[in-house]
Amino acid sequence: MTVDRAIARCVAGFAFLLMSLIAAFAQEETIPPGSPAIDLLRQLPEGSFRDRGEVIRALADTGEVALVPILRALEAGSLFVVTETGQIVTTQADGDGVIATDVATGEEIGALASSAVEQIRVNNLIRREVRTAVSQLTLMSPNPARRIAAARDMYASANADSVETLDAALAAEDDDAVRAVMEEVRAVAILRSDASPEEFEAAVSTIVARGGSQSIGILQGALSTASEELQPTIQAGIAAIERNLALWNVAQNIWYGLSLGSVLLLAAIGLAITFGVMGVINMAHGEMVMLGAYTTFVVQQVIRTSYPELFDWSLAIALPLAFVVTGIVGIAIERGVIRFLYGRPLETLLATWGISLILQQSIRTIFGASNREVGNPSWMSGAFQFGGLSITNNRLWIIVFSLVVFAVLLFVMKKTALGLQMRAVTQNRRMASSMGIRTPFVDAMTFGLGSGIAGLAGVALSQISNVSPNLGQTYIIDSFMVVVFGGVGNLWGTLVGAMTLGVFNKFLEPYTGAVLAKVLVLVAIILFIQKRPRGLFALKGRAVEA
Repeated sequence: MTVDRAIARCVAGFAFLLMSLIAAFAQEETIPPGSPAIDLLRQLPEGSFRDRGEVIRALADTGEVALVPILRALEAGSLFVVTETGQIVTTQADGDGVIATDVATGEEIGALASSAVEQIRVNNLIRREVRTAVSQLTLMSPNPARRIAAARDMYASANADSVETLDAALAAEDDDAVRAVMEEVRAVAILRSDASPEEFEAAVSTIVARGGSQSIGILQGALSTASEELQPTIQAGIAAIERNLALWNVAQNIWYGLSLGSVLLLAAIGLAITFGVMGVINMAHGEMVMLGAYTTFVVQQVIRTSYPELFDWSLAIALPLAFVVTGIVGIAIERGVIRFLYGRPLETLLATWGISLILQQSIRTIFGASNREVGNPSWMSGAFQFGGLSITNNRLWIIVFSLVVFAVLLFVMKKTALGLQMRAVTQNRRMASSMGIRTPFVDAMTFGLGSGIAGLAGVALSQISNVSPNLGQTYIIDSFMVVVFGGVGNLWGTLVGAMTLGVFNKFLEPYTGAVLAKVLVLVAIILFIQKRPRGLFALKGRAVEA
């Protein structure tokens, strides 16, 4: 077989497949000739609204999926009847007249005078019947997603009359996911019917297995009409769902706490290094976080105006830039101010506080005092359900990012020459200096590294918080609490401290409120350091122990 002939056969096969798909879609959207649905459609304009409701139910019983868009047009008031021929049509304005299309055959009738067609009127009764009929018809759709959506739409309206329809749909259903939803809806319908006690108990078990607050509402509705014999079964089901929800609520609070803890870890981990190695209370650390967030804003502004196709890569571009910018600013602060104030903690605190005010005002002058918008890339947008947990993508990625930063920093501290020198200076500065380590160089690099990590934290925080000149002030106190609680200069202590405080804070908030929760956390830390002044993981060394 030649190459040309093989290509020709492939093209012919693809054309055949395409035509088959088109034919399948056409078959789904067209009522077959001779179908009883055609005669029933012509009866829609006749009789009272109650009579029309019976016609709609008869249309649903035909099982013709092509009736779905027609019934939806009826619900929207977009269905008309041609007064001379009785044809049911949809119309499109054409000057003073209309162009009519037969809904049964899909054929265009042509231009008609506006007076030649009459709208088929609907009321709330007709709308309810239409919704029920659409749900019934879409249960027979060849599209599984459409069948699931139709089943879920029936939750509110399912009743004794729906059981037969759902049984027929279940008998023909071979998709497990669709069957699960249909069985849940059938259980709702059983609870709203005069079913036998055995069927009723089975339905309660199905709803309990489904779980969720909506299931509690369904069972409470059934409780008001159930017999005294069945009420204990329903009450036991409600209690089981409430216990399950309570467990998922605990898991949700833990997730929120880990999410907050990852944010605290990013904000505090750089401070743990500078505070541990240099003993400097750096009140400008929060402004390093703020500079990282504004670096992200600038990067996104450039991308939006010049390279919009790169927006999903904006954070990858902003991360190294934020690290470099804040690292350089940190080294400049250490070389220009802090190195003259070692051993004078009060002056260092006041000087860095003044620097923080200068940086805040500089940002206000350049960018303004209002919040700046930093967008989420597509891969950080949205959320998903995991069991009973609601997990947002941006929080999930921030947790992953914080752990990656922690692992990289741990590697630097344990496996590199700079890390070895930093640990030596932390344990005994004088001994390290006498061994030939340039402590001023280590101080500058340590301050630059800590500031650079704070800049990375700013990139992450820009995805969940407002970017403003005051951004750093929100996290500076929490960062100090994490460092003191975990142990000054200890990375593992910072990790454990951040996650512990994050979870503890989120468990307190529902009962005390956000502000009082922070106060209680602060009080707990004060009491804790009375017993363990060096934190959870105290550093060891001659200078520390002295």
